[in-house]
Amino acid sequence: MLNKKVAELLNTQVNKEFYSAYLYLHFANFYVEQGLNGFANWYQVQAQEERDHAMLFIQYMQNNDVPVTFEAIEKPSSGLGGNMDALKEGLAHEQYVTGLIHNIYDAAYSVKDFRTMQFLDWFVKEQGEEETNANDLIKKMELFGSDPKSLYMLDQELAGRVYAAPSLVL
Repeated sequence: MLNKKVAELLNTQVNKEFYSAYLYLHFANFYVEQGLNGFANWYQVQAQEERDHAMLFIQYMQNNDVPVTFEAIEKPSSGLGGNMDALKEGLAHEQYVTGLIHNIYDAAYSVKDFRTMQFLDWFVKEQGEEETNANDLIKKMELFGSDPKSLYMLDQELAGRVYAAPSLVL
């Protein structure tokens, strides 16, 4: 059985991952309204990834005989004013999630829960990729976003992103 604090943090993370998916669907909807379907696609794929992250946490808890409690998913609170808003909020959110993962890892480490630490290793790496991708998208928007032709090309590039299931096997 998992340590009580570690189990609680894992359960909280399930709900945080579902919130992340919800937030990214909010961003996708915003970009559809702006006529930037490539940006919308990028965030729709991102939402699928976050949903799968939640499912991995659920499976891990179930594999360890820990009951999963589902909480209400908070409504995204931000009103997005411009095309850059979602990108910056997305990076800040990924940095927040990285902190949550590190907090769970720290709790697992403190009770020598090596199995949970090994499970979380994949998420630590994944969060590094998530932050890099979000930061790269901001840099591209800063470079190209003010020029309509370049924004169109960036939107087309983002339209090509396809969903790939997570590589973590439990």
